[in-house]
Amino acid sequence: MDKVILAYSGGLDTTAVIPWLKETYGYEVVCCCIDCGQGDELDGLEERAQISGASKLYIEDVVDDLCENYIMPCVQAGAVYEHKYLMGTAMARPTIAAKLVEIARKENAVAICHGATGKGNDQIRFELGIKALAPDIKVIAPWRDDRWNMDSREAEIEYCKTHGIDLPFGTDQSYSRDRNIWHISHEGLELEDPSQAPNFDHMLVLGVTPEKAPDEDVELTLEFEKGMPIALNGKKMKVADIIRELNTIGGKYGVGIVDIVENRVVGMKSRGVYETPGGTILMEAHQQLEELVLDRDTIALKKDLGSKLASIVYEGKWFTPVREAITAFVDVTQQVVTGEVKLRLYKGNIIKNGTTSPYSLYSESLASFTTGDMYDHHDAEGFITLWGLPLKVRAMRMNELKKENKK
Repeated sequence: MDKVILAYSGGLDTTAVIPWLKETYGYEVVCCCIDCGQGDELDGLEERAQISGASKLYIEDVVDDLCENYIMPCVQAGAVYEHKYLMGTAMARPTIAAKLVEIARKENAVAICHGATGKGNDQIRFELGIKALAPDIKVIAPWRDDRWNMDSREAEIEYCKTHGIDLPFGTDQSYSRDRNIWHISHEGLELEDPSQAPNFDHMLVLGVTPEKAPDEDVELTLEFEKGMPIALNGKKMKVADIIRELNTIGGKYGVGIVDIVENRVVGMKSRGVYETPGGTILMEAHQQLEELVLDRDTIALKKDLGSKLASIVYEGKWFTPVREAITAFVDVTQQVVTGEVKLRLYKGNIIKNGTTSPYSLYSESLASFTTGDMYDHHDAEGFITLWGLPLKVRAMRMNELKKENKK
């Protein structure tokens, strides 16, 4: 019997997919749950997969790999999609695709199945990753298969029951969520109407709104070495633990809540609310340090490439030469991103509290109004003359033309 690897979350959709795959394709179903930091969402998965008809369940912890090899390159690049979205879901998908391919090779599977719908971005991200890493492996997407006749939770629950699977899934409607160590996203319910305010009291998981945050502030100190965070408040930690700790602190102080109407790859607009408290703090701290150590031209080019990388990652093109090239450029810039960043959090705000680095390009003797002994104010006159020469020449020529036209 041929095997299929199912990207398994344990939710209703991927639970119903197990008997459907066996019935429709005659495959042996091997479930693979990729632990990206979902927490207690993984509880009870082994029993659920077995009851549903899977022959085996892998639970693969990729948290450190995700943080160090996918999240941090995006942080270092300043990659933010459409100026708001810190890409918590998008960055995790290539990690998941790579692990699914690894398990498929191990199990000699002929296919990989995912439960993403035909309207979303994830189908693209999963499948581009699989195509890049294993072009010989077949991809099955039930929601795009005409033989998948279930279009509601009620239909999926009934289908499971008819196949002897009676699990505690309800028909109540809730937000569609995606959670990992970096963020949690919320879609659906009142968010499907852009004119409606988000119901934060019902929605938020990682934190609180700024008005419910403490009335006092909190101070943080982050240390970086070559663009990587290595310590929080003087305590050395790996990247994943720094993100976890920042999530706890940032969530408490109302940091990192974003309500956005974004442009999906498939052409439609979609509204979502993202909670990324730790990621928001980490990106702000990293940017604050780069302001001190990178020159103007590097910052300008890096900003453009960061925006480009955000689109590349959002569109599922992680395993491409252009992504590798941008990351290579960013890696070079990070060699001097070493130092200490101090911040204050207060009711959703991140406030600068001082930055130091051995690679600082800031010179008090140049910048100070009172002690600028390295800078002669008279030098500015010649600079302005040359810098403004094109403007002056153009203005002179336009004046000449106006005089000629009056004759």
